[in-house]
Amino acid sequence: MKQPLGVILAGGQATRMGGGDKGFLQLGGKSILQHVIDRLSPQVGAMAINANGDPNRFASYDLPVLADTIDDFAGPLAGVLAGLDWAATQGADAIVTAAADTPFFPCDLVPQLILAAQTAETDIALAATPDPKRGTARHPTFGLWPVALRDDLRTALNDGLRKVVLWTDRHGAATAHFTVDGIDPFFNVNTPEDLENAQAMLKE
Repeated sequence: MKQPLGVILAGGQATRMGGGDKGFLQLGGKSILQHVIDRLSPQVGAMAINANGDPNRFASYDLPVLADTIDDFAGPLAGVLAGLDWAATQGADAIVTAAADTPFFPCDLVPQLILAAQTAETDIALAATPDPKRGTARHPTFGLWPVALRDDLRTALNDGLRKVVLWTDRHGAATAHFTVDGIDPFFNVNTPEDLENAQAMLKE
C-alpha cells in the first residue's frame, strides 16, 4: 500500500463548547489542532483539514481545507468522503482520518490501522480501545479508508446513511486495538471540563 494521506475531521458543531472550532482551543501553549497535526504528520503523506464555513480561518496551518459535499451536516462520513475525493486527485489509494479535538491519539495510529486491515484482508479499519461495559469501544473518526469506495460512500450518504459503523461493517471493516495505559489515547475535548482534564493530562 502507498503511504495514506491524512485528513483531520474538524467539521463538528462544538455545541457543548458554545460553538466555534474546538481545534483552536489552547492546550499547553498551542492549539489542539496543532497537537493533532504534529501527531499525524509523521505518519502520513500530505494532509488536509475537513471543515465547513470560511476556510481562511485555518490559513495559518497552511493545509488544504476540504468542505463537505453532502448538505445538512451529514456527520463524519461526509468528511471522510471529502477526504477521499481530495485523495483521488492526489493519486492516493487511501486516507487515514483523525478528529481535530483528540490531542493524545496514538503515534502509531496509521501503521496499526494498516496492519489490522492487511491481517483481516480488508481495506477499511477503525481504531478501538477496551471498554468495561461493551468490551470494545470503536472510535469511528479514526480510520483507514480506501479511495476505491468513495462512490459507494457517496451513494450511501445520498441515501440518508449517517452512522459510520453501519457503512464500515457493510464492508467488513477490521479493528485496530489500542491499549489504555493511564491516559485514554482517544480522549476528546467536548466541554470546558474536558479541556481542564486535557491540561492535566498534558503534564503527566
